[in-house]
Amino acid sequence: MPGQHRPLIAPSILSADFAHLADEVKSVEEAGADWLHVDVMDGHFVPNLTFGPCVVSALKPKTTLPLDCHLMVSRPEDWVKPFAKAGASVITVHAEATHHLDRLVHQIRESGCKAGVSLNPATSLSAIEEVLDVVDLILLMSVNPGFGGQKFIPSTIAKLERLVRMRGDRKFLIEIDGGVNADNIGALRKAGVDVFVAGSAVFAHKDRKKAMHDLKAGL
Repeated sequence: MPGQHRPLIAPSILSADFAHLADEVKSVEEAGADWLHVDVMDGHFVPNLTFGPCVVSALKPKTTLPLDCHLMVSRPEDWVKPFAKAGASVITVHAEATHHLDRLVHQIRESGCKAGVSLNPATSLSAIEEVLDVVDLILLMSVNPGFGGQKFIPSTIAKLERLVRMRGDRKFLIEIDGGVNADNIGALRKAGVDVFVAGSAVFAHKDRKKAMHDLKAGL
């Protein structure tokens, strides 16, 4: 079953050249990116340390793309307001990181952002079943979060197909993050993905327009 919405590609700045971040963002925007994915890691929930709200605040005036902020952090409830204030368009939190997921989803929406919930590869879809009526997006991790450039976990396809069945007539987007490339993006779209996070598949190539063209050609 194809995704319900127009497919969107969200290059992840985790794979960008941090020394020239504004130029990197400009290059993917000009190449046809739909969103910009910001992987926020705190060194506790995942074994890496990346961006804070100040980076989002600095990027906001440099791009017209929606900023898709994926909070891979402990105590995400402490970071919703700072990222919303910094200019996030979408804030996605991990079901594994909070005991009060419904409250957190509403907190994100009340901040003026779209609310997403993410699941690690080994987390059951049952963890999000009770919030499917109130989310704007569900993000399935197709690698274990923490580092870019990992290989896609094949069992994600079956999980994705189950999520599509659970979605039914609901309007939330399904996003996939990890190992997305021109070879598998078509199968992922056919299985029901709406938003594709692509890191090295875009930023590892000097010709960003060709990289984006190759991804879109597979859809």
